[in-house]
Amino acid sequence: MASRPAFGQTGGQGLIMANSLPTILLVDDEEHSLAAMRMALEDEFDILTALNAGDARELMEEHFVQVIFCDHRMPGTTGVEFLTEVRERWPETVRIIITGYTETGDMISAINDAGIYQFLTKPWHPDHLMMVAKNATDLFRLTRDYDRMSLEMRYLSRSVEAKLEEQRKALREGMGFETVLRAANSPLNAVIEQARQFATFDVPVMITGENGTGKRNLARAMHYSSLRSDKPYFEFDCASVDDDILEIELFGARRGALSGITSHKTGLFQKADRGTLYLSGVCSLSARLQLLLLRAARDGAFRPVGSHEMRHAQVRLLTGTERNLRIEVAEGRFNAELYFALSKAGLTVPPLRERQGDLPVLAQTFLFEMAEQHGKPVSGLSDDALQFLSEYDWPGNMRELENEVLRMLIFSQDALLGPELISRHILQAIPTKDVEPETAVDRVLIGTGTLKDRVEQIEMRILRETLTRLKWNKSRAAAELGLSRVGLRAKIERYGLVERKRHDDATTSEEK
Repeated sequence: MASRPAFGQTGGQGLIMANSLPTILLVDDEEHSLAAMRMALEDEFDILTALNAGDARELMEEHFVQVIFCDHRMPGTTGVEFLTEVRERWPETVRIIITGYTETGDMISAINDAGIYQFLTKPWHPDHLMMVAKNATDLFRLTRDYDRMSLEMRYLSRSVEAKLEEQRKALREGMGFETVLRAANSPLNAVIEQARQFATFDVPVMITGENGTGKRNLARAMHYSSLRSDKPYFEFDCASVDDDILEIELFGARRGALSGITSHKTGLFQKADRGTLYLSGVCSLSARLQLLLLRAARDGAFRPVGSHEMRHAQVRLLTGTERNLRIEVAEGRFNAELYFALSKAGLTVPPLRERQGDLPVLAQTFLFEMAEQHGKPVSGLSDDALQFLSEYDWPGNMRELENEVLRMLIFSQDALLGPELISRHILQAIPTKDVEPETAVDRVLIGTGTLKDRVEQIEMRILRETLTRLKWNKSRAAAELGLSRVGLRAKIERYGLVERKRHDDATTSEEK
């Protein structure tokens, strides 16, 4: 019996059999890259390959393609240009770009134009490639189920409406609050519960927190849990951007408005119409930009640079700031009207030092993601390494933690990463649960107290760091510190330092 056309089939794409494997199109100008991707995916998917955008376009017209993996740097038509065309002609196809380059600023704009689902960096790992492919085909299936059920809603009872909402929820949760990493009893749970409530109300929300605490992830989760989840989402960092550039990025510009602008530029407010725009670093806006943003936030009105006509957009604004804008308003550094326009609701994200229970989850997750990205297999972080990491206050929050875990991965020789890989300033830090913040190293140096007490605090930290770094080899530690073994032992006993036994090392420090 001949197969019937798949639901929603459009254009020149072929038919899909009910029992066929999902079809994935691989586009890369390097044949060995195509062969490697085909080998990783062909057991689970029907694979098509093309060496350029022209061949890929012909395959799209002849076959029913659910997912495209496309290289970015190709002769002639680039990957982003081709995927932008695919978005217009075959919008259902999930688009993924692969590149060995990471020009973040340029790629963010390009990814938004092409509606790219995911950005995959080279070199990729076969397991990671397979996981991305499966997630993409699941997203394709859920989206088509949602479209099909939307049509059925015209004829079926309200019970179908409940089922449709379940499908939409499953689609949203793939990018929603479940992606925010945290422990079961995390202080972040209360913030996320508030964010869930705010997400369902179409109001501006201001998210306050130190740099690197995850404000952007929270904003993205709010969008995908809102009624605008199927509409555009854009984000932009306003910090340290020149006023002229920032105005163009937000509101657009007409051709010839400034030197170098040879065509009309669409601003983020116009792109995000009926969707969500997240602006971080709003505390750094100049007085002039604050007034322009006030008009857009309050009235939805803006004027592109060089234009004499006002435009309007229905945009939900989410904003991020690392400073308390109430204080900024009180001291006259931030426009009060803008503050109240942006903060109909507010969230405060706690810093990592107040979320120590989350640190093992974050550190292990970062490690496995980086290990997969760099193709270096690991089994995890040892318990004593996690203990040292948990005792540090992380002034740089998750960004600093990511950097530290990456550094440990680079220097690791064993599958299980131990505390000897941790940076010296972290090993030397006093456990935050044992001391007040005022006793941080810099505060010790410039603080009060007797010289003897302050020197002893620093000496204890140096001993603790050296012993840990050398895996409690007391002979090596004594030699490095210029002490006898007897003198080192006396200092260890004086400061109450205790070795944390490694689970994978049966040799005691005494035997060393």
